Amino acid sequence: MNREALKGHLDLLILSVLADGPLHGYAVIDELRTRSSEVFDLAEGTVYPVLHRLEVAGYLSSEWGAVSGRRRRSYRLTRAGSARLEQQRASWQLFSASVNTVLRRKPWPSSA
Repeated sequence: MNREALKGHLDLLILSVLADGPLHGYAVIDELRTRSSEVFDLAEGTVYPVLHRLEVAGYLSSEWGAVSGRRRRSYRLTRAGSARLEQQRASWQLFSASVNTVLRRKPWPSSA
């Protein structure tokens, strides 16, 4: 998928994945890939800056822990993050429905 097409939507996608519970960065990447049937196969360099930005904005919190003997940072939604997710979901649903309406082909007027 074209990365440009994802601009502006990564926050929503990442917040949505983290709504199910805390995950470390690579698990976020893997979950995005899995849920999208491998359409969203994003690089670490794409996802980690978004995670950090969302944390600075107060939508995520993080903590360090060990996973399989490796130190990893896990991210979780904050209350503000949950509210932001709901706001962005509503906005996406309106946008998506409007685009689908425009894309539907109108039948050619009959000459009858």
